[in-house]
Amino acid sequence: MESSTMSATTALELDTGFQGRQFRPGDDGYDDARAVYNAMIDKRPALIVRCSGVADVIDAVNLARERGLPLAVRSGGHSVAGKGVCDDGILIDLSGMKGVHVDRKARVARANAGVLWGEFDRETQLFGLATPGGRMTTTGVGGFTLGGGYGWLSPKHGLACDNLISAQVVTAEGRVVTAGEDENADLLWGLRGGGGNFGVVTSYEFDLHELGPIVMGGMVVHTIEGAGDVARAWRDWVESAPEAVCTALGILLAPPEPFVPPEVQGTPVLGILAMYAGDPDEGEEVLRPLKKEIGPPAVDLLDRIPYTAFQAIVDPFSPKGWLNYHRGEHLAGLPDEAIDSYIEHGARVTSPMSQAIIFRHGGAIGRVPDDATAASHRDAPYMWHPIACWSDPADTDSTIAWVRESSAAMQPFMTGGVYLNFEQDEGEEHVRAGYSPDKYARLAALKDEYDPNNLFRINQNIAPSPASAQ
Repeated sequence: MESSTMSATTALELDTGFQGRQFRPGDDGYDDARAVYNAMIDKRPALIVRCSGVADVIDAVNLARERGLPLAVRSGGHSVAGKGVCDDGILIDLSGMKGVHVDRKARVARANAGVLWGEFDRETQLFGLATPGGRMTTTGVGGFTLGGGYGWLSPKHGLACDNLISAQVVTAEGRVVTAGEDENADLLWGLRGGGGNFGVVTSYEFDLHELGPIVMGGMVVHTIEGAGDVARAWRDWVESAPEAVCTALGILLAPPEPFVPPEVQGTPVLGILAMYAGDPDEGEEVLRPLKKEIGPPAVDLLDRIPYTAFQAIVDPFSPKGWLNYHRGEHLAGLPDEAIDSYIEHGARVTSPMSQAIIFRHGGAIGRVPDDATAASHRDAPYMWHPIACWSDPADTDSTIAWVRESSAAMQPFMTGGVYLNFEQDEGEEHVRAGYSPDKYARLAALKDEYDPNNLFRINQNIAPSPASAQ
């Protein structure tokens, strides 16, 4: 007997005017079209709709609503929780909607929903302009921004969502609306950190800032012996450094590259990633302690480089199709005890693609009034971000255990808040930890208004109230 779900997905047909591509199970290209960054996620949509424009998105939303089917939305496919795909429903694939228009005079860029951050930076850097974006070039502009968007430039210029001026949105009813400061301002507030709960955003308008094309940036690497002293020196330095210093600690296995001493290759090392978001001459002086006082490093890759090169600096450690398990937890501070726990557990990393990262935040992130956007926990000065990335399924249990044990050791230093863009699918209570209670209540009310039947639920979901459902 055929299941009700299978019956609902038979003969799924879009309007004859649909301009994009469609993939169904068994079609050539279907498996590639359903694949996402995290290979732990293996789901099979009944229909994948690769949209070419807004009208295509409307058709797909209407079809899912009318058939009562699960609906997933994907921009870059980097959701570690696997929210960019679904089983037995419709996947709206926005990757066909490319294009970035830069207004150099106004310092504004409009990006379509399928743009990746590497593509965005390529266009804006033609004019020496940038906005806080993903720390991987293949991250989608959409999910990153809607989830808040902590980027390298955030201490200087805020979150990606702080730089979001307006957005075009297809609602659950299939209407096209603009969310901006002067039009549907409540929706813009929710899009600035509330995730994909309120509709399909088809384009984004961002503020831009002068930067590049050349910056002072890169990485220095220290052996794990003595890493505690290096990390404490970094902390003391960064807490009095200018906001233009964008930096993080990372523990990883040193790659087998010519610039790494042979005796260091394959061993755990402590890397300091840093970029000065300003004049390279100033940056050379400001970042000098990373070459001298905090060291000397075993490897020095800190130099004048293109901004786009720094944006791509972690790309080699983020291969598509590997298994991934991440966390993103805010830290109230970085006392010596936290550094000791970080190094002890980080040094146990076993995969060449896994990393234990501590990002320095603060600065412009914390200056935005807390109630100005849905994005929360702005007062946290650091973020703990373990990235487990491995290729052999036999290593799954031990690798996930490394993340969980590391997080447990760091728990005394956490605020209790999480950054949902880096989090797995942990359920409603975990989603609530991404926001303050007042903000969660306001987001739920917005959900009641824009999506009372929870059509957009394959995300870090904020459920509507039962009374709002029609």
